[in-house]
Amino acid sequence: MAENTRRQFFQSVAATAALAEEVLAQTSSASETGVPTRLLGKTGVRVSMLGVGGAHAGRDRDDNACVRLIQTAIDEGMTFLDNAWEYNGGRSEVVMGKALGMDGYRKKAFLMTKVCSREYDGAMQQLEESLKRLQTDHIDLWQFHECNYHNDPDWVFEKGGIRAALEAKKQGKIRFIGFTGHKTPAIHRRMLAKEFAWDTAQMPNNLLDSQFLSFREEVMPICLQKKMGIVGMKGCCGDGRPIKAGLLTVEECYRYCLTQPVSVQVVGLSNLEELQTALKIARSFKPLTAAEKATLLSKVKDVQFDGRYELFKTSKRYDSAYHRTQHGFETQGV
Repeated sequence: MAENTRRQFFQSVAATAALAEEVLAQTSSASETGVPTRLLGKTGVRVSMLGVGGAHAGRDRDDNACVRLIQTAIDEGMTFLDNAWEYNGGRSEVVMGKALGMDGYRKKAFLMTKVCSREYDGAMQQLEESLKRLQTDHIDLWQFHECNYHNDPDWVFEKGGIRAALEAKKQGKIRFIGFTGHKTPAIHRRMLAKEFAWDTAQMPNNLLDSQFLSFREEVMPICLQKKMGIVGMKGCCGDGRPIKAGLLTVEECYRYCLTQPVSVQVVGLSNLEELQTALKIARSFKPLTAAEKATLLSKVKDVQFDGRYELFKTSKRYDSAYHRTQHGFETQGV
């Protein structure tokens, strides 16, 4: 490596580290809001650093239980709400809308949902359906869902999806625009290379990610340089397999996640007990020291490189039926 190139490389690494430290330094005290908050990138908006995952929150067959979970989370300070047009066939948005439609809860929450269509007409239709289900006149953050296929970045722009987002923002129906995906950093980098000022990007953020198709290493630095809000997900690898295997604890997983430069980490919560665990982790959070991080990474070093705990990166098992069909794949299987 030439000396100038070497110098530029280390300067870039140092600058990225400084930006990451800046995100963590913005973390507020839990005593102020119930759950610590962080800035959502250049939006200037503060959001709770743990967010309620809409897919899990809408799985209980009892609507009242779903509403109680969402409202309790908001009352306790977990006010960032995640959702998507396709979650549980739309039911996740419906029950979240019931929760938000009561007693002024909508005003207390930062509401994010995702659009699945890449086309102008489809995106506009899904937005109207989401607004109706969620019982609101605007979405705080609207993200293009599951950019998991290598032609998704081009489709979002060429088929009119991004035009729909810009029109909806002009109409006041959405405030901020982002995208999500869990397959490979290469697709995120293609989205980030588009001439568009994204507000956010959502991506896997967990202990196993750092050495295998790593969003932490390949995508987060670009987002930080662009002053984007980073939304983490799959903190326990999507299905909790490392925990079930006795490799890690929930606390270890999320303490690591929150030590990364994410504005918010979305958590899959199915009941009030899991909510209380998440609240405890958030309220007692202290960033990992270098030694603690090294110890945790050493626990997963033998299983970190083959993707066994991150099957959402290597199979279609975690891709939604909508997006499989969108790209011409069967809706079942791996």
